[in-house]
Amino acid sequence: MRSLTEQDIRNSFINCSKGEAKRLSVPRDLAERPWDDLDFLGWRDPGAPDRSYLVAEREGRLVGVAMRFQPAQRGFLHRSMCSLCLTTHPRGGVALMTARKTGAAGREGNSVGAYMCTDLACSLYLRGKKVPDSGARFEESLTLEEQIERTMGHLTAFLDKVYA
Repeated sequence: MRSLTEQDIRNSFINCSKGEAKRLSVPRDLAERPWDDLDFLGWRDPGAPDRSYLVAEREGRLVGVAMRFQPAQRGFLHRSMCSLCLTTHPRGGVALMTARKTGAAGREGNSVGAYMCTDLACSLYLRGKKVPDSGARFEESLTLEEQIERTMGHLTAFLDKVYA
């Protein structure tokens, strides 16, 4: 992914008002992000623990999505899998992220959801740059490029539902 500026990020949001996009918390460490290893930018809002944001390139333009999630309340030994990158995490590492739909459907309160890594570091897990709390990912027969393509396909499907 190419490096992004704060203005790029704020201008990309499709499911919130311009005022909401102006007020949301953008990461302060944009210059230090490992852009070459990122397929999309994802972060949690440090001031609002139930909010997270994701910005990806889609059809040649940036698309930002504001999401909400509830912290995990499952048992200690429970494990969950991210529906984007297929990384498994112990309790709290995966959550149902919900995004308000765009347009009239969103104004009526309709949303879509997907189970995602709560830190939205899917790109780094795929490349082995970050290790899940469980210590390892499942070994796959797919190449890294195929895993990235699959993850981006899952992300595109989620974004398509936000647009629908």
